[in-house]
Amino acid sequence: MKDPRPLLMRKPLAFLLLLGFASLMTSFFAGRLDAAPRGDKEGTKPNILFLLADDMRPDAIAALGNARIETPNLDALMARGMTFSRATCSYPICVVSRAEILTGQHGWKNGVNGFRGGKLKSGVTFWSETLRDAGYETWYVGKWHTSGRPSARGFTDVNGLFSSGGGKWAKPQTDWKGFPITGYTGWVFQSEDGKTKYPELGVGLTPEITSRFADAAIELIERKPEKPFFLHVSFTSPHDPLMMPPGYEGKYRAEDMEVPGNFLPEHPFDHGNFSGRDEALMHWPRTREAVKDVLRVYYSVIDDMDRQIGRILATLEASGQADNTLVIFSSDHGMSVGSHGLRGKQNQYEHTINVPLIVAGPGIEPGSKSDAQVYLRELYATACELAGVPTPASATETSESFAPVLMGKRAAHHDTIFGYYTDTQRMIRTADGWKLIYYPHLERYQLFHLTEDPLEMRDLSETGEEVYQAKMEELSRKLEAWRKEMGDPLLTEEKKEG
Repeated sequence: MKDPRPLLMRKPLAFLLLLGFASLMTSFFAGRLDAAPRGDKEGTKPNILFLLADDMRPDAIAALGNARIETPNLDALMARGMTFSRATCSYPICVVSRAEILTGQHGWKNGVNGFRGGKLKSGVTFWSETLRDAGYETWYVGKWHTSGRPSARGFTDVNGLFSSGGGKWAKPQTDWKGFPITGYTGWVFQSEDGKTKYPELGVGLTPEITSRFADAAIELIERKPEKPFFLHVSFTSPHDPLMMPPGYEGKYRAEDMEVPGNFLPEHPFDHGNFSGRDEALMHWPRTREAVKDVLRVYYSVIDDMDRQIGRILATLEASGQADNTLVIFSSDHGMSVGSHGLRGKQNQYEHTINVPLIVAGPGIEPGSKSDAQVYLRELYATACELAGVPTPASATETSESFAPVLMGKRAAHHDTIFGYYTDTQRMIRTADGWKLIYYPHLERYQLFHLTEDPLEMRDLSETGEEVYQAKMEELSRKLEAWRKEMGDPLLTEEKKEG
């Protein structure tokens, strides 16, 4: 039988030696004790709750200085964790961005590249697969816009799964203004295998769809499993078609809205999606009145999503699991909503290529902010490092964990960051605020200095000044080198044509 007496009484010399060793190690590792989240019990891996919005501008949070919207729960999450001001989606389209997030790979690497119908390549390990194999329960809720089914991508269970159901489920719908709906037609709640559909929960986007996702997430959290969990909640908000959520009629008025500071009636040239579906959601030329009217509904949908996020976080708290949960909030990309004369997301401007990103959890300084340049796809490697889970090589070929930034060990991450869209846009942005956008189909450039011109309203490439021409040449060389290194499919196509 083990001696029940305290160590001090049983072996005082051993205790003193142990105490001295502990003191020495504490001094040696000063400042490093919070290098990774720890659970309530030593060695417990943290839960991971990943909340992903759809088409949300990076400035649509009240605590970021937006006085026209109310987001109390996201504000509170910011107060609990670190907020990034220069997180980027890399490619501003849902399916490509989400494939990058789940694989940790750049689209030119994983095959879902938005270029001539690219498909996912073999040899890719999904974020959920890695965590499942490390002993996690891996759950999925909401919009599924990735090839295959969740169970084939490493998720052990789903709830509230929303995905395409085929043309038989499509029905005529209109948005808040009565415009015919062109997106999400035929999408429906369904079982994991897709064989059973639940049209009684709504077909296509509905005004209350976000609450249904929250209900599904809450059911999973309340299971309180023995294993740690990874819960990915994929909202459709605030993607079009915009519909007024229940109870929000009249809360936001068009006359109280403020158009973006970089509002334009029309973009000065065809950026590569001039006639695309997103741009057809608003009449040309854009008017301030039309943009304000969109914003009042756009903000209502975000406000409602914030409320549903509050329900999810309250359940997490009530379940006793909050202290050991890494909470991540972001969006798959941003949105224009009148900025630069555009309505959609298919561009490389800051309001679209940037995304809101908040990370809260054990070891992360509450209320902290970072201007480190990070990619959305790096959440995979970052979360794995924080959880003490080895990251597969496939997820680090074009990604690097920014856990050291979250832990306060490093301020910067990437000196340069890049963006791309089809064969029409390429972008480079530097940590010191320089940004070059290249439009291959036009052989045209834009140069911005974000430090002095954060709204990107002064294209320095048009000035003809020697200092700016030199900067363009420098950034062009770096962009070209990156394209070659990454295997830009446009370069391959151009070589064939040549």
